[in-house]
Amino acid sequence: MSDWTDQRPVHTPGMSAKEEILARVRTALAAPRRDAVTEAEDVPRDYQRADAKQEVSTDRGKVRDVLVQRLEDYTAVVHRTTADGIPAAIATALGSARRVIVPPGLPETWTGSVDATVIQDDGTASPRDLDAIDAVLTGCHTAIALTGTIALRADDRGGRRAITLVPDHHIVVVEDEQVVLGVPKGIERMGTDPGAPWTMISGPSATSDIELSRVEGVHGPRRLDIVLVEPEPEPEPGSDSGPKHPAAPESRERRTQRTPSDQDHQEKTA
Repeated sequence: MSDWTDQRPVHTPGMSAKEEILARVRTALAAPRRDAVTEAEDVPRDYQRADAKQEVSTDRGKVRDVLVQRLEDYTAVVHRTTADGIPAAIATALGSARRVIVPPGLPETWTGSVDATVIQDDGTASPRDLDAIDAVLTGCHTAIALTGTIALRADDRGGRRAITLVPDHHIVVVEDEQVVLGVPKGIERMGTDPGAPWTMISGPSATSDIELSRVEGVHGPRRLDIVLVEPEPEPEPGSDSGPKHPAAPESRERRTQRTPSDQDHQEKTA
């Protein structure tokens, strides 16, 4: 194992600040790097893992809530819906967009309610062509809740990187099973295809100049909408979730039973 310690030269009477600084530099240069791995035992094992208790035991609804909070902190707009509401949510997110480009493997049902012209990307559109398109609609590979990060893989749903960077408006459909709590779990999911081109998005594109003036849309889309697909809500406890049947008719015995007042009246008039 490495015998590296954090011990440094200490100030002694008669030593100037300059001599102390130079002594520390000489000590640091002579010592092995602290992060140099010499043996397996030197590897730190106290980092968070993909199977951490927090990751596997946190309620899925809370994980989605954290993701929404982070995305909204980044000024992204989140549309929460179920599977049946995806087309309507996408249409709402697109707003007045006239032309939208989509990857070739995007489900056709997702654009069923879209009024804009849908262009399927075939890889030939140049950056100038893409700049004339109002919006891009893609799927998602992984969404990391704690950092509000959307990871896109350059595939039939994520699209090639150019179409997600040039248009001014990006709509991403994030499905429930793609949402993870922390970075380790996200990296584990992405590690299944480590050689793929990845694009990681944390909010709309923005930067600040030397005077801290925020400028949006410099390195990518200026607007980011997330369509978060959640499971169907469970029925409330005690509610009748099954099909409603017409009320059963009263029994013949009950329908012909007379009240005491009716019986007394008949006896008096007999």
